[in-house]
Amino acid sequence: MIGDVEKMLAVGLIWGATNAAMRRGAILWDQSLKSTPPTRNPPHKLNQKLLNSISNWLTLLLFWQYSLPFFINLSASATFFAILSQAPISLAVPVTNATTFAATAVFGILLGEETRVGHALLGTGFIVLGVWLCIT
Repeated sequence: MIGDVEKMLAVGLIWGATNAAMRRGAILWDQSLKSTPPTRNPPHKLNQKLLNSISNWLTLLLFWQYSLPFFINLSASATFFAILSQAPISLAVPVTNATTFAATAVFGILLGEETRVGHALLGTGFIVLGVWLCIT
């Protein structure tokens, strides 16, 4: 069980770090879209709108600042499902999700996001306390 808890914490940390990194990558991608000149003919047909949406989505996946954390996040998701096959869900879900929320806040601060640092750290402290209560 202790090995499972460490895996849950690791998955939560990876999810939190990649959530913050994907948000940063999406902001950078959005800025690059806004800096490119718009197309001459705005789409009026549904097919054209659909093709533009698919094109934008594929462009986002090719933007490494987004896609690298995205694929790491997906790998952590596969690990989480493997953990669920061995650990009780009543422990795996709260520990992993709480760790994810705390790690997202911390990594967001580290990446320079504007946030209320005091509130984020207080909330992270409560999350750590809650995870400790679940584990013990």
